[in-house]
Amino acid sequence: MTDAEVLVVGAGPAGLAAATELARAGRQVLLLEREEEAGGIPRHCGHYPYGMREFQRLMRGPHYAARLREAALATGVNIRTRTTVTALLPGGKVGITDDTGPQTLSGKAVLLATGVRETSRAARLIGGEKPGGVLSTGALQGIVYLNHQRPFLRPVILGTELVAFSALLTCRHAGIRPIAMIEPAGRITARDPAVWLARLMGIPIRLQTDIAAINGRTRVEGVTLTGPMGVEELATDGVIVSGGFRPEASLLHGSHLEVDPASGGPVIDTFGRLSDPAYFAAGNLLRGVETAGWCWSEGRRTARAILSALDGRLPAPAGIRLNLSHPALKLAVPQMLGAPTPETVHDRLQIRLSQAAKGRLRLMQNGRALVSVRVDSLPERRLTLPLPPVTDTAVLHLTLDETP
Repeated sequence: MTDAEVLVVGAGPAGLAAATELARAGRQVLLLEREEEAGGIPRHCGHYPYGMREFQRLMRGPHYAARLREAALATGVNIRTRTTVTALLPGGKVGITDDTGPQTLSGKAVLLATGVRETSRAARLIGGEKPGGVLSTGALQGIVYLNHQRPFLRPVILGTELVAFSALLTCRHAGIRPIAMIEPAGRITARDPAVWLARLMGIPIRLQTDIAAINGRTRVEGVTLTGPMGVEELATDGVIVSGGFRPEASLLHGSHLEVDPASGGPVIDTFGRLSDPAYFAAGNLLRGVETAGWCWSEGRRTARAILSALDGRLPAPAGIRLNLSHPALKLAVPQMLGAPTPETVHDRLQIRLSQAAKGRLRLMQNGRALVSVRVDSLPERRLTLPLPPVTDTAVLHLTLDETP
């Protein structure tokens, strides 16, 4: 058994920021990362913009990741890379494996900051054959920026979230020219200005169109599309399956920790604390995808709650479970609400919609609206709702009253 005061799992912006904050406060911190180097997703995003919130300057992803890593090391954080966490055990015990074999570590507190992953081709139920040349955006960025390779020349991109336009920049860097962006919905998911990047690069966006099958034996040779024009074949040598982010929560499944079926991440209270009070969570593990700067800030705030827990200043685990009462409400974080304290990490409810909706968003208890705001939003936009003090023990409901 190896002990550390605080274990941090995941060395992206949230994990590095939290570890740095804890070490500055004089705590012994061990940061566990399965990759060769700490830094998370920005490490292989060779484009702007990163760093304005953290360093007050625009930075490319690798430079930003290096700055976060250097800050953590300078404060005394022990970063252990090429280390895979295999189990989360009660009371802050964590099973790991590395080049030396399996081991168990123990911390007075454990922060989970494992981030997100993109939805795979299999999870999207795309049929056809299984040739090489089908990549997520993250895999593409790793091949281009870390391995300095070009996996294809004329791919199609499935999806129009912001990350899909990031894939366009990665392709441009590598001399790859996508032949189309494919979007099943009637409009792009990213905000409208993103369209101009595709237009400037001369890449058409095919709306209300989906990939029914990927064709090719050893390499992608084409895709079968379904859309307004019916079924058509499109010759291409690669497919970038982008977006559809979901929390990287595989460690939670099979553990003793409660998982939220709506978000796919852990159930947390307003302190970022999980169902086992030895565990905390921050960053994109909570909700799917947010910016690196948002995760960095959340990691710092959660570190302060951990410091309060180590000093015995956090209230005992309690809270009222939040229920989602409309099909357009995809998720809301945190899921356990209570009375605010100076140690509160989440003072606003973070909400995502699964479909476009317009109306009034209300936090209800005993038939009374505690908070009510107007919303007019597309899917996957960042929505927040101020959290009032909650002292009544009755169930809370988040509702959406739609208007035409």
